[in-house]
Amino acid sequence: MSRPLKEKLQRLQCHFTWDFEVKDKMHIRHTLLTLAVRLEHGPLRNRGTYLALKAYLRHLEGSPKEALAILQEAKEVLRKEPPGTFPRHVLLLYGNYAWIYYHLTDYDKVDLYLAQIRQICRDLSSPEPYSAPIPEVYAQKGWSLLAMGFRNGQLAKECFQKALELQEPSMELQEGLAFSTFASWTHSYEDEKLQDESRKLLEGLIQSHPENYEAKVYLAQILCRKDDERSWQLADEVVQNSLNPELLRIAAKSYKFHSPSQAISTLKKAIALCGDYYLLHYDLGIIYMDLLDRGSEGNQAEIVEDAIGCFRRSLEGNPESVFAQLKLAKLYGERCQLYEEEVYLGVMEELPTASKRVQQSFYLHWGHFLLQKKGQRQAALRAYKACLEVPGDHPLEQKQLEQRLKELARVFRSKGDMEQERAVHRLLSEIAAKRQGAPR
Repeated sequence: MSRPLKEKLQRLQCHFTWDFEVKDKMHIRHTLLTLAVRLEHGPLRNRGTYLALKAYLRHLEGSPKEALAILQEAKEVLRKEPPGTFPRHVLLLYGNYAWIYYHLTDYDKVDLYLAQIRQICRDLSSPEPYSAPIPEVYAQKGWSLLAMGFRNGQLAKECFQKALELQEPSMELQEGLAFSTFASWTHSYEDEKLQDESRKLLEGLIQSHPENYEAKVYLAQILCRKDDERSWQLADEVVQNSLNPELLRIAAKSYKFHSPSQAISTLKKAIALCGDYYLLHYDLGIIYMDLLDRGSEGNQAEIVEDAIGCFRRSLEGNPESVFAQLKLAKLYGERCQLYEEEVYLGVMEELPTASKRVQQSFYLHWGHFLLQKKGQRQAALRAYKACLEVPGDHPLEQKQLEQRLKELARVFRSKGDMEQERAVHRLLSEIAAKRQGAPR
């Protein structure tokens, strides 16, 4: 095929050219599962964008014909939008169409969609023949980035800021800016400035749209460390009024430290609405594990069984979830240390193809197991060092690594091994240096 055609395709504004970080098959499956929840239980807005993203992901999984059918569904959704908006919203879809037909070597269809894109760009007086700097496209990219994961919060925020530079603020763009700022904060190093900015944006959104329960549940998350009463009040409003299982899942996080029973009942309500959503079972399992770690009153063996049941259900929904496998391994270790080690060794074989965050999480679990269950201090130190060497900015894992290293330093000190204690403190210094140099 001629090189000029590929160059035209690369100038399109669509999921194929936005260079999303699609890490691995597990990440694709996870995103498709969360997209399914958004499409079934979330608001109707952005439906066309999410369907276009779903089509892109199904294409990556090797199902281009299904992807084309999903794009047709997205087109029908966009046709129901207010008159005159269709051409501005359909550029994304036509771009995805062109790329899928290119991979199917149906070049006549590729030319057809490129011609339609060129005509729309001409009608919009765009300086570029195959792209248009319009707010609708920036917003579609922003929503797509958020749907791919909150770690994309900063990139999504930049998209909504560009859109707001081009048109008067709308509810959708204000919502996008508020949600992307919140997402960016969740993946920052306790950035108080970003936290304050996110809180103000969410407060403003709630003031103008009191029934925006997504804004309320995010604000509850920000306030749960600073204003417990307001946080619970917001979470209560969401639980009482929303039937969106994802929002209920997030609301449960506001209860988990002070009222585990309320968190459990909230997650069970969400499971009744969407029993196939694996993250609901995963989060419920985490709460049961927290109860075990706190030495909660009650039948410990029964809590272990409840937690195991939750993670098994989670793996039924997403068999490739390494996080659920690691939690299940730890629980099985309550019964049999050998089985726990077998699970870790199995995960280790898949590690080279796993995402960077999965790799970090594995080394944290593996190091803890080596230290606590096998008493192998040097091996634990090697595991934690490997965790630190995994590239990528993952604040939660970095914080956990810091805690585990401090614990290991205390163990070396108690054994009188000062040289190894100093080695641990060198790693802690690396973490501190990394944090100071982290992007804000």
